[in-house]
Amino acid sequence: MRILALAPLALILTPATAQAQGRPSPARLKADVEKLVGFGTRHTLSDPDHPTRGIGAARRWFASELGRIGEGCGGCIEVANVARTFTNDRAPKGVEVVDVLGFQPGRDPKRVVIVMGHIDSRVSDVMNATSDAPGANDDASGVALVLEAARILSKEKFDATIVYAALSGEEQGLFGGTLLAETAKERGWTVSAVLNNDIVGNTIGQDGRRVADRVRVFSEGIREVEPIEAQRARRADGGEDDGPSRALAKAVDGVAGKLRGGLDVFVVRRFDRFGRGGDHSPFLKLGYPAVRFSVGVENYDQQHQDLRSENGKVYGDTADKMDFAYLAKVTAINVATLRRLAKAPAAPASVTIGGALATDTSVKWEPVPGASGYRVHWRRADVQAWQRHIDVEANQATLKGVIVDDTLVGVSALAADGSESLVTFGGRERR
Repeated sequence: MRILALAPLALILTPATAQAQGRPSPARLKADVEKLVGFGTRHTLSDPDHPTRGIGAARRWFASELGRIGEGCGGCIEVANVARTFTNDRAPKGVEVVDVLGFQPGRDPKRVVIVMGHIDSRVSDVMNATSDAPGANDDASGVALVLEAARILSKEKFDATIVYAALSGEEQGLFGGTLLAETAKERGWTVSAVLNNDIVGNTIGQDGRRVADRVRVFSEGIREVEPIEAQRARRADGGEDDGPSRALAKAVDGVAGKLRGGLDVFVVRRFDRFGRGGDHSPFLKLGYPAVRFSVGVENYDQQHQDLRSENGKVYGDTADKMDFAYLAKVTAINVATLRRLAKAPAAPASVTIGGALATDTSVKWEPVPGASGYRVHWRRADVQAWQRHIDVEANQATLKGVIVDDTLVGVSALAADGSESLVTFGGRERR
């Protein structure tokens, strides 16, 4: 892996940047998508050096936008690239994959929350690097969301570091996600959350139905990385629906429920769409909590298609088929989730419970650095959402009259302002 320094940028705070503090702007999102579409193609194998066309030009523009945002907040965002050469059947001669990253340092530079989309695009032939591939929804929508999140959050201070990422090489083999996930591991980051936004800007589906009231959030339950013994233990304790990524999806759902005029979060209990994957997948392979945001309904005539018309049907992923008011609502959910998790301490590393042959449930966990308190959650064992909680200062609690056989328990860490980490599921103590 190579870390690339960026050339000096012309850093000018635009009125649009200053205007975008608060709610996500549909107009700003549309402008960013149209700018990305304007690079013609962003195919991973396209010319990286052309000044106005191809993936290199698109990446440089994204970096310059992050730089402008950083200048507007007094240098609060540091822009850098990570790069590595990848080779497979979709890149047989090898290709240098570059991820463009913006770091908004928090109090703890080693703990990160990541929001990302992939900047590359494609048409029907995955090896066609020259034809126009606008990639408006897939995935200029996700990249525009990342920029808008940076504009809004750049004026705030956080406990964790926020990483704003535009990934390359998704269509050729999840290269960019692999690069960033492995970079996180190599640098020893504590990854509290990964929000992958991929196809988040349309509301009209393949069959003409309109779904504008919800966004799908995909997450794994039992972690892919868990050895079989740990999976068996989780099943025995009833924690199949409470792995770190599922806890993240539930947190997203809870955050969205507090936004006025927002979207319903459809928590899909799969790691991704049926038989498909995305750039969060490499993070799951390394055990990090990661989810994928995607629209409530897809239109496959507008994904991975040559620009054309056949029998009265128009094919192609162009900006005119998007719903930017909807994209703004998805952005708002991302922003609120990032705000909560970046302001909160890390989640407890582990939680253990006891109470067999008793009418009370005991709970304990290791202290979390920087936590002002903890929230002990519990619910009946036949439901999926947490139902009750108590806040405590110590790293242990007893739930009086709560029978462990009938109850599932978890614990989150709290900041002084009440910001809450993900919930860590409680299982039996094992030696």
